Amino acid sequence: MTSSSGPTTLTQDSPRLTGKELRKKAPRESHAEWKPAAGRDPLKILLKQAENRVQELLPIRYGRMSASPFAFYRGGAAIMAADLAPTPATGVRVQACGDAHISNFGGYRAPDRRVIFDLNDFDETLPAPWEWDVKRMAASAVIAARENGAGKKAARKIALAAVAQYRDVMRGLSEISYLDVWYSRLNMDDMADVLEQTHGEDAGIDLRRDISKAERKDSSRAQRKLTEESDEGEPRFASRPPLLVPARELAESLGVTDADAVRQLLQEVLDQYAGTLPPDRQHLFGHYRFVDIARKVVGVGSVGTRAWVLLFLSNRRMDPLVLQVKEAQASVLAPYAGASKFRLQGRRVVEGQRLTQAASDLFLGWTRAKAPDGEIRDFYVRQLWDGKLSIDIPSLDESRLTGYVRACGGALALAHARTGDRVGIADYMGKNDSFPEAIAEFSIRYAKQNKEDFKAFTAEIEAGRIEATPGI
Repeated sequence: MTSSSGPTTLTQDSPRLTGKELRKKAPRESHAEWKPAAGRDPLKILLKQAENRVQELLPIRYGRMSASPFAFYRGGAAIMAADLAPTPATGVRVQACGDAHISNFGGYRAPDRRVIFDLNDFDETLPAPWEWDVKRMAASAVIAARENGAGKKAARKIALAAVAQYRDVMRGLSEISYLDVWYSRLNMDDMADVLEQTHGEDAGIDLRRDISKAERKDSSRAQRKLTEESDEGEPRFASRPPLLVPARELAESLGVTDADAVRQLLQEVLDQYAGTLPPDRQHLFGHYRFVDIARKVVGVGSVGTRAWVLLFLSNRRMDPLVLQVKEAQASVLAPYAGASKFRLQGRRVVEGQRLTQAASDLFLGWTRAKAPDGEIRDFYVRQLWDGKLSIDIPSLDESRLTGYVRACGGALALAHARTGDRVGIADYMGKNDSFPEAIAEFSIRYAKQNKEDFKAFTAEIEAGRIEATPGI
């Protein structure tokens, strides 16, 4: 079997080992190990990754990463992928997120319009060892906890809680039918009920307030926030460089003057995208007409990849649809887990997301485009906002941060159980704390490494060798 085989093949055809057999391959205690490889150069990895990005946006990326060790960690998925590759693993693969830090979990509206909690970033998704996601999540919990003022012991306890929840949820999922696993999801209303029981009524009220805000974060709000009225009376994207730049301005700066050629190219891209939607979604999408496009800077690690927002209006009522078209490059896991079986990187992202999430965006699809520079680039498409709910991690005290990372651990277990050998993973971890304790210890050690990497990174900025623009 090749490393590029999809997760369906992995779950159906691979020989199943018992938990005890898996422990012989990778003793649970061995996951505590962390030792940097000889010649390790994280900044070289970071700068190499930047070669195929929009160069004028890189100072924004580095400025955002320089804000804190946690911000640096968010932007350093490629660094950690290289670090995780030689660490102990059972050999059991799942459709890994590839960047499962705790800021890449959150709420969004499912197609049935309930707000659910799940992973929400799949730029790096690829079949890979399940342990890699767990370590990425747990280490981020420690880094966030330390930044929030927690001591080393408390931060370790928070990471332990995240992994223990992953273990417990995986065990529960191993005891139900595979069909029931696919029906399972974390509804945020239910999470608010639990929060009231464990943290008091105020905590539940706060989360319900956040849910209510998320339900109003949709394409109509995106139109109000991001557009202005044109001379023709139609909405168009406002100009707020460098974070939001309408394509009409970018075209001028690139010397692209043939508006008809640009529109024809865009139409081909949209037709290709529509072809990746199921027939019912194609019918829905067909009720909207294209109005405008702009480049929009998003995230931390994603800054510098090409990301666009597209405005559509329905043919009759003029209600808006705002889509995000985001560049998909090769996964940072690919050098170590094997290349994707999908030729188009946008499809890799979409297929991975559909496999992993409990429910996905109605408009999730992919496309490919030839840029003005002649390069062919892959993209995936989704709604910009559809009930998006992000937790303000710096505002969480130790108790609430513990509750949050437990939710992350549970969501990650649900994601892995959909594509991996949930019974084997659950049996391997067992019922005691051997595995969670080992991952918590790894997380403490890796958080220290990340802090050292962050210091080296900011030193390069201060020395003028890396250009960074903070505060944007």
